[in-house]
Amino acid sequence: MTTDSAFIAAADQTLAIIGSALDAALAASDADLDWSVNDGILEIECEDGSKVIVNRHVPNREIWVAARSGGYHFRADAGVWRDTRGSDDLAGALTRILAAQAALKIAFPPLTAPA
Repeated sequence: MTTDSAFIAAADQTLAIIGSALDAALAASDADLDWSVNDGILEIECEDGSKVIVNRHVPNREIWVAARSGGYHFRADAGVWRDTRGSDDLAGALTRILAAQAALKIAFPPLTAPA
């Protein structure tokens, strides 16, 4: 990504896809959580009051995730949002985080990043 605006557009598209996947999972589940997106920050409030935050971090051109299990940074790598400290991709990490923290089974479509 060569510009901040290109990163913001890609990150916002990813946040929208995550939101759509959350809606689909909630429609097929008994899980009780609320979510919202505001200015590049997706906030998921779990039934127990804990939160999962997914946000774009423009200076580093990364998507950051804050959860009870820790903080994670994802950077565009060959078309995938890849964990900067491991090999996990954003979809896999969020699936694992939401299963553990919100008891939500969710299937994300590919969360592609600019190559």
